[in-house]
Amino acid sequence: MSLPSNVTVSNHALVASKVSLLRAESSSSVFVRHLVREISLILAVEASGKVFTTKECGTGTSPLGVAFAKIGVEPADMCVVPVLRSGLEMTESFLTILPHNIPVHHIGIYREKSTLSPVEYYNKLPPTDTPPTTAFILDPIIATGGTADATVNILREWGVKRIVFVSILASEPGLRRVSEEHGDIEFIIGAVDGELNEKGYIVPGLGDIGDRLFHTFQ
Repeated sequence: MSLPSNVTVSNHALVASKVSLLRAESSSSVFVRHLVREISLILAVEASGKVFTTKECGTGTSPLGVAFAKIGVEPADMCVVPVLRSGLEMTESFLTILPHNIPVHHIGIYREKSTLSPVEYYNKLPPTDTPPTTAFILDPIIATGGTADATVNILREWGVKRIVFVSILASEPGLRRVSEEHGDIEFIIGAVDGELNEKGYIVPGLGDIGDRLFHTFQ
């Protein structure tokens, strides 16, 4: 599968194994949440590796009394933006990895069932002349790409200069659409499926990941 150069699909064996478990209809909501957190932790390491660089920040002394150079990372000016509601379950994994006190901003978008168009219903991005320079968008699924596109545009309008979009599973057509539309954004993806069905679900996919995470089946 050939994808645009701004897309990185994880080749980590544990991601592949855990995504396979996540696909299983028999997986309980408790297990689904556990898997999403674990996969997100691995993707957080991969995504942060695209953003951070090291810097020396003084010296320290080891237990053997030997001096060493302390190593920090930059930039510090960033935020995490989970897309409600499913992105919430990815957030703690990123906060575990990121080394600074990172603000978390929430954007709520749902997909209208008949048109599959994104509808924004919640946006609490604070008004500011100096938004964070870097943002990690967290959403477990990129299906048609509509929600991803809308979220990216919201952050662009807010003034974020660098955006890294992190998803556990994407459809090839949806991922190709949004990554080509936003060629300056990095996409870190756990796995990619080739198809969407007529309802806009990824095939074989993960089903409705929001319902599976929060046990809200109808």
